[in-house]
Amino acid sequence: MILELDCGNSFIKWRVLSSGGNKVVAGGIVDSDQALVTALHSLCELRLERCRLVSVRTEEETSRLVQVLAEAFAIPIVCAKPAREMAGVRNGYGEYERLGLDRWLAVLGAYHLAGRACVVIDLGTAATSDFVAADGEHLGGFICPGMPLMRNQLRTHTRRIRYDDASAQKAHVSLQPGRSTVEAVERGCTLMLRGFVLTQVEHARSLWGHDYELFLTGGDADLVQELVPQARVVSDLVFIGLAMACPLS
Repeated sequence: MILELDCGNSFIKWRVLSSGGNKVVAGGIVDSDQALVTALHSLCELRLERCRLVSVRTEEETSRLVQVLAEAFAIPIVCAKPAREMAGVRNGYGEYERLGLDRWLAVLGAYHLAGRACVVIDLGTAATSDFVAADGEHLGGFICPGMPLMRNQLRTHTRRIRYDDASAQKAHVSLQPGRSTVEAVERGCTLMLRGFVLTQVEHARSLWGHDYELFLTGGDADLVQELVPQARVVSDLVFIGLAMACPLS
Protein backbone atom coordinates (compact mmCIF):
# COMPACT_ATOMS: atom_id res chain seq x y z
CA MET A 1 0.00 0.00 0.00
CA ILE A 2 1.07 3.57 -0.67
CA LEU A 3 1.08 6.26 2.02
CA GLU A 4 0.58 9.82 0.77
CA LEU A 5 1.15 12.88 2.99
CA ASP A 6 0.38 16.57 2.57
CA CYS A 7 2.30 18.23 5.41
CA GLY A 8 1.08 21.76 6.08
CA ASN A 9 2.19 24.21 8.73
CA SER A 10 -0.60 23.21 11.11
CA PHE A 11 -1.79 19.74 10.07
CA ILE A 12 -0.79 16.62 8.19
CA LYS A 13 -3.35 15.32 5.74
CA TRP A 14 -2.81 11.64 4.98
CA ARG A 15 -4.31 8.88 2.94
CA VAL A 16 -3.43 5.30 2.05
CA LEU A 17 -3.87 3.91 -1.45
CA SER A 18 -4.10 0.31 -2.57
CA SER A 19 -0.87 -1.11 -3.99
CA GLY A 20 -1.98 -0.25 -7.51
CA GLY A 21 -2.63 3.34 -6.46
CA ASN A 22 -6.19 3.36 -7.80
CA LYS A 23 -8.21 3.12 -4.59
CA VAL A 24 -8.19 5.12 -1.34
CA VAL A 25 -8.48 2.70 1.57
CA ALA A 26 -8.00 5.08 4.52
CA GLY A 27 -7.26 8.70 5.33
CA GLY A 28 -7.47 11.50 7.85
CA ILE A 29 -5.95 14.67 9.30
CA VAL A 30 -3.62 14.82 12.32
CA ASP A 31 -1.75 17.59 14.12
CA SER A 32 1.61 15.92 14.85
CA ASP A 33 4.10 13.33 13.62
CA GLN A 34 3.31 11.00 16.52
CA ALA A 35 -0.43 11.32 15.95
CA LEU A 36 0.17 10.22 12.37
CA VAL A 37 2.11 7.14 13.44
CA THR A 38 -0.58 6.29 16.00
CA ALA A 39 -3.34 6.65 13.40
CA LEU A 40 -1.51 4.41 10.95
CA HIS A 41 -0.73 1.77 13.58
CA SER A 42 -4.41 1.66 14.50
CA LEU A 43 -5.22 0.27 11.05
CA CYS A 44 -4.63 -3.40 11.74
CA GLU A 45 -4.76 -4.55 8.10
CA LEU A 46 -2.37 -1.85 6.92
CA ARG A 47 0.73 -3.05 5.07
CA LEU A 48 2.63 0.00 3.92
CA GLU A 49 5.10 -0.53 1.07
CA ARG A 50 6.03 2.99 -0.05
CA CYS A 51 5.45 6.63 0.86
CA ARG A 52 5.46 9.93 -1.01
CA LEU A 53 4.96 13.30 0.60
CA VAL A 54 4.85 17.02 0.05
CA SER A 55 5.83 19.37 2.85
CA VAL A 56 5.79 23.13 3.31
CA ARG A 57 7.51 22.75 6.68
CA THR A 58 11.16 23.55 7.36
CA GLU A 59 13.80 21.11 6.12
CA GLU A 60 14.49 20.14 9.72
CA GLU A 61 10.84 19.39 10.47
CA THR A 62 10.41 17.45 7.24
CA SER A 63 13.58 15.42 7.86
CA ARG A 64 12.38 14.60 11.36
CA LEU A 65 9.06 13.31 9.99
CA VAL A 66 10.84 11.22 7.35
CA GLN A 67 13.01 9.69 10.06
CA VAL A 68 9.99 8.92 12.26
CA LEU A 69 8.20 7.20 9.37
CA ALA A 70 11.29 5.25 8.31
CA GLU A 71 11.79 3.96 11.85
CA ALA A 72 8.12 3.14 12.37
CA PHE A 73 7.41 1.41 9.06
CA ALA A 74 10.77 0.72 7.33
CA ILE A 75 9.52 1.95 3.95
CA PRO A 76 11.16 4.03 1.20
CA ILE A 77 10.01 7.67 1.25
CA VAL A 78 10.04 10.11 -1.67
CA CYS A 79 9.61 13.87 -1.12
CA ALA A 80 8.28 16.22 -3.79
CA LYS A 81 10.81 18.82 -4.96
CA PRO A 82 10.44 22.20 -6.70
CA ALA A 83 10.64 22.19 -10.49
CA ARG A 84 10.86 24.83 -13.18
CA GLU A 85 8.64 22.78 -15.47
CA MET A 86 6.65 19.58 -15.12
CA ALA A 87 3.73 17.82 -16.80
CA GLY A 88 3.28 20.63 -19.30
CA VAL A 89 3.20 23.39 -16.66
CA ARG A 90 5.91 26.06 -16.45
CA ASN A 91 6.49 27.53 -13.01
CA GLY A 92 5.76 31.25 -13.12
CA TYR A 93 7.92 32.34 -10.18
CA GLY A 94 11.20 34.08 -11.00
CA GLU A 95 12.75 31.93 -8.25
CA TYR A 96 10.75 28.80 -9.02
CA GLU A 97 11.88 26.98 -5.88
CA ARG A 98 10.13 29.60 -3.72
CA LEU A 99 6.65 28.70 -4.96
CA GLY A 100 4.99 26.70 -2.18
CA LEU A 101 5.12 23.02 -3.05
CA ASP A 102 1.49 22.51 -2.11
CA ARG A 103 0.48 25.27 -4.54
CA TRP A 104 2.73 23.84 -7.25
CA LEU A 105 1.26 20.34 -6.93
CA ALA A 106 -2.30 21.68 -6.88
CA VAL A 107 -1.53 23.56 -10.10
CA LEU A 108 -0.17 20.39 -11.70
CA GLY A 109 -3.26 18.45 -10.66
CA ALA A 110 -5.67 21.13 -11.86
CA TYR A 111 -4.04 21.58 -15.25
CA HIS A 112 -3.98 17.81 -15.71
CA LEU A 113 -7.72 17.61 -14.98
CA ALA A 114 -8.70 20.70 -16.98
CA GLY A 115 -6.45 20.50 -20.01
CA ARG A 116 -7.02 24.23 -20.53
CA ALA A 117 -6.68 27.55 -18.71
CA CYS A 118 -7.56 27.17 -15.05
CA VAL A 119 -7.62 28.85 -11.66
CA VAL A 120 -6.91 27.05 -8.40
CA ILE A 121 -8.29 28.58 -5.20
CA ASP A 122 -7.14 26.84 -2.03
CA LEU A 123 -8.96 27.88 1.14
CA GLY A 124 -6.96 26.58 4.05
CA THR A 125 -4.91 28.27 6.76
CA ALA A 126 -4.01 30.75 4.06
CA ALA A 127 -6.20 31.53 1.07
CA THR A 128 -4.27 31.21 -2.17
CA SER A 129 -5.00 31.40 -5.86
CA ASP A 130 -2.99 30.40 -8.92
CA PHE A 131 -3.63 31.11 -12.60
CA VAL A 132 -2.50 28.81 -15.40
CA ALA A 133 -2.88 29.73 -19.08
CA ALA A 134 -4.07 27.26 -21.70
CA ASP A 135 -0.49 26.64 -22.85
CA GLY A 136 0.59 25.65 -19.31
CA GLU A 137 2.21 28.94 -18.35
CA HIS A 138 1.75 29.57 -14.63
CA LEU A 139 0.93 33.27 -14.39
CA GLY A 140 1.36 33.57 -10.63
CA GLY A 141 -1.24 34.06 -7.96
CA PHE A 142 -2.29 35.68 -4.71
CA ILE A 143 -1.98 34.85 -1.01
CA CYS A 144 -3.97 36.24 1.90
CA PRO A 145 -5.04 35.02 5.35
CA GLY A 146 -7.59 32.22 5.34
CA MET A 147 -10.36 31.72 7.88
CA PRO A 148 -8.12 30.16 10.58
CA LEU A 149 -5.59 32.99 10.38
CA MET A 150 -8.21 35.76 10.36
CA ARG A 151 -10.08 34.16 13.26
CA ASN A 152 -6.96 33.55 15.33
CA GLN A 153 -5.60 37.05 14.79
CA LEU A 154 -8.82 38.55 16.10
CA ARG A 155 -8.85 36.18 19.06
CA THR A 156 -5.19 36.93 19.82
CA HIS A 157 -5.24 40.70 19.51
CA THR A 158 -8.74 41.51 20.79
CA ARG A 159 -9.22 40.54 24.42
CA ARG A 160 -13.01 40.45 24.36
CA ILE A 161 -13.20 38.05 21.41
CA ARG A 162 -13.31 34.58 22.94
CA TYR A 163 -15.40 31.66 21.70
CA ASP A 164 -15.02 27.97 20.94
CA ASP A 165 -15.07 26.08 17.65
CA ALA A 166 -18.59 24.75 18.21
CA SER A 167 -19.92 28.30 18.51
CA ALA A 168 -18.01 29.27 15.38
CA GLN A 169 -19.66 26.46 13.44
CA LYS A 170 -23.14 27.52 14.53
CA ALA A 171 -22.46 31.07 13.39
CA HIS A 172 -22.32 29.94 9.76
CA VAL A 173 -26.03 29.22 9.45
CA SER A 174 -26.47 32.58 7.70
CA LEU A 175 -24.60 35.69 6.59
CA GLN A 176 -26.93 38.17 8.23
CA PRO A 177 -25.28 40.83 10.44
CA GLY A 178 -24.11 39.13 13.62
CA ARG A 179 -26.02 39.59 16.87
CA SER A 180 -23.14 38.25 18.95
CA THR A 181 -19.37 38.56 18.77
CA VAL A 182 -18.92 35.05 17.41
CA GLU A 183 -21.49 35.66 14.67
CA ALA A 184 -19.98 39.03 13.77
CA VAL A 185 -16.44 37.62 13.54
CA GLU A 186 -17.25 34.40 11.71
CA ARG A 187 -19.60 36.02 9.22
CA GLY A 188 -17.29 38.97 8.68
CA CYS A 189 -14.35 36.68 7.94
CA THR A 190 -16.52 34.58 5.64
CA LEU A 191 -17.51 37.67 3.67
CA MET A 192 -13.84 38.61 3.29
CA LEU A 193 -13.12 35.09 2.02
CA ARG A 194 -16.00 35.31 -0.45
CA GLY A 195 -14.71 38.68 -1.62
CA PHE A 196 -11.31 37.12 -2.28
CA VAL A 197 -12.91 34.39 -4.38
CA LEU A 198 -15.02 36.83 -6.40
CA THR A 199 -11.99 38.98 -7.25
CA GLN A 200 -10.15 35.87 -8.53
CA VAL A 201 -13.10 35.07 -10.77
CA GLU A 202 -13.14 38.64 -12.06
CA HIS A 203 -9.43 38.45 -12.85
CA ALA A 204 -9.83 35.12 -14.64
CA ARG A 205 -12.64 36.52 -16.77
CA SER A 206 -10.50 39.53 -17.68
CA LEU A 207 -7.87 37.09 -18.96
CA TRP A 208 -9.94 34.39 -20.64
CA GLY A 209 -13.61 35.35 -20.66
CA HIS A 210 -15.48 32.17 -19.75
CA ASP A 211 -12.94 29.81 -21.34
CA TYR A 212 -11.29 28.51 -18.19
CA GLU A 213 -11.93 26.06 -15.37
CA LEU A 214 -12.20 27.04 -11.72
CA PHE A 215 -11.07 24.66 -8.98
CA LEU A 216 -11.79 24.94 -5.26
CA THR A 217 -9.86 22.99 -2.67
CA GLY A 218 -8.99 23.28 1.02
CA GLY A 219 -10.93 22.87 4.24
CA ASP A 220 -13.09 25.98 3.86
CA ALA A 221 -14.14 25.47 0.24
CA ASP A 222 -17.68 24.77 1.44
CA LEU A 223 -18.00 28.36 2.69
CA VAL A 224 -17.85 29.72 -0.86
CA GLN A 225 -19.05 26.82 -3.00
CA GLU A 226 -22.55 28.17 -3.58
CA LEU A 227 -21.04 31.51 -4.61
CA VAL A 228 -19.30 29.90 -7.61
CA PRO A 229 -21.47 26.96 -8.68
CA GLN A 230 -19.38 26.52 -11.83
CA ALA A 231 -16.34 25.55 -9.74
CA ARG A 232 -15.06 22.00 -9.42
CA VAL A 233 -14.46 21.12 -5.76
CA VAL A 234 -11.52 18.70 -5.64
CA SER A 235 -10.39 18.01 -2.10
CA ASP A 236 -7.42 15.84 -3.13
CA LEU A 237 -5.95 18.19 -5.74
CA VAL A 238 -2.54 18.27 -4.04
CA PHE A 239 -2.45 14.48 -3.95
CA ILE A 240 -3.22 14.32 -7.67
CA GLY A 241 -0.23 16.56 -8.30
CA LEU A 242 1.89 14.58 -5.83
CA ALA A 243 1.34 11.37 -7.80
CA MET A 244 2.49 13.21 -10.94
CA ALA A 245 5.59 14.66 -9.27
CA CYS A 246 6.54 11.46 -7.43
CA PRO A 247 5.48 8.44 -9.50
CA LEU A 248 6.06 5.15 -7.69
CA SER A 249 6.60 2.40 -10.24
